[in-house]
Amino acid sequence: MTSSEPVVNILVVEDEAAIAELIRITLGHSGWQAIWARDGNEADAYLAQQVPDLIVLDWMLPGLSGLALARKWRAQEKMRQTPIIMLTGRGDELDKVAGLDAGADDYLTKPFSTQELQARIRAALRRSAPVLSGSQLQVGQLQLDPQTWRVHHLGQELKLAPSEFKLLLCLMKAPERVHSRAALLDKVWGQEVLIEERTVDVHIKRLRQALGAAGAMVETVRGSGYRITAQATIENS
Repeated sequence: MTSSEPVVNILVVEDEAAIAELIRITLGHSGWQAIWARDGNEADAYLAQQVPDLIVLDWMLPGLSGLALARKWRAQEKMRQTPIIMLTGRGDELDKVAGLDAGADDYLTKPFSTQELQARIRAALRRSAPVLSGSQLQVGQLQLDPQTWRVHHLGQELKLAPSEFKLLLCLMKAPERVHSRAALLDKVWGQEVLIEERTVDVHIKRLRQALGAAGAMVETVRGSGYRITAQATIENS
């Protein structure tokens, strides 16, 4: 990182000092600045002053759990675009789904590889960066502007998190085409990050919720993947 580039601030919410220090050193190697919070209260005190570029969030914390904190922060307007990577010892599939459903963009289990953590952070930061090129897209009454990072349906602006925005962008670039989960993983998360295909299903669910009445336009094609259509004729799950 050169001196002309802005500092990337990453809030690390972790109650174990040794792990927090390992993460701080790991982030420093990439030129990122770590801010350590031991629990939700310390994290909230920081967030009241500044919104970080990314949050690394432990699940098992004193007081409110990481799961509860992710839900709370995602409900705040200023925090909807901030990537959250949940870092925890809870590695069961149901736990991963619960973490993603709560608002995490990614989920990494302990013990973790520091190189993988760096790769996942890089991928999350790329996904959260504004898309500054491309023409406005429209499918039915749903409009997406890559240059302003805005989505409208029937004239009403919709608020999407970065991963859901880029999923929608991929779908709207080729309406009616079926996109496999593997293809969406590659386009949105990148090839260098190993993420389970189930992650796509969770983010598609969140995308539909964010789209509201337009959510039915995102169709599940059984055994194949997803597509967006102007004329939704079936109920999606």
